[in-house]
Amino acid sequence: MTDPSGVKPAPGPDQPPIPVRLVTFNTHHGVGDDRRHDLPRLAKVLAAADADVICLQEVDRHFGDRSEDVDQALLLSRALDMQLAWGPAIDEERPGDAPRRQYGNALLSRLPILVSDVHPLPGTGEPRSALRTLVELDGGALWVTTTHLTTRSAEERARQVQLLRDLHTDSMETGVVVGDLNAAPNAPELSALRADFSDAWTLAGDRDDQARWRFWQRDEGHTHPARAPHVRIDQVWVTPGIQVAAARVLDGAGASDHLPLVVDLLVPSGV
Repeated sequence: MTDPSGVKPAPGPDQPPIPVRLVTFNTHHGVGDDRRHDLPRLAKVLAAADADVICLQEVDRHFGDRSEDVDQALLLSRALDMQLAWGPAIDEERPGDAPRRQYGNALLSRLPILVSDVHPLPGTGEPRSALRTLVELDGGALWVTTTHLTTRSAEERARQVQLLRDLHTDSMETGVVVGDLNAAPNAPELSALRADFSDAWTLAGDRDDQARWRFWQRDEGHTHPARAPHVRIDQVWVTPGIQVAAARVLDGAGASDHLPLVVDLLVPSGV
């Protein structure tokens, strides 16, 4: 929008908020509930969401036979014509000149990615990590931290959540934490997150999910398991000032054992 002189207004608190559509989706390494690895099917689901930023968990890069040893992150970014940030949780050498065997979180973005770094999370068992990125907006910026917390215990999740909170420093005024948290939004182990972030689903002015005939669960935002979702473990958390116009659980077309969650954010200008 410009004034009569043709000059675009400078970003700032007096300007309208910036719309950003964000998706979070645990892809189950591209294997659907029919047990088939089908990356084109997954790409179609993501394309239909028409998102500016897509946060993915359980993504393989040359991991092995279960995902046909392909680089899923790169192939999806090319199929959707989006920039890629990558955050491995598992990173192993393979014999000879073979590409490294990796598994973790990915962020795809229509918007410029300015910063990207990876942070291992504490805990035992399967390694976990957080992918922290800074995305440039037209008149602002947004920190996006994508993660996948452990299933082992609430105590380990609490330590991981504390690290996520510590990653979001005072200078990172505007940001979101998203992913498969393997806990309900009101779980005690998420208390450190709730101290500085709010659950986007509860803030949303408009909500819709895939409950369909399960009228007693309608609008509860359940995302797992995909065939009969009854838990809300895939979440988006936002800092104060970010508005949530809408939140929807999408039909995943059988592409994963989770359902994708899309949120329409309104991010303050100039921060």
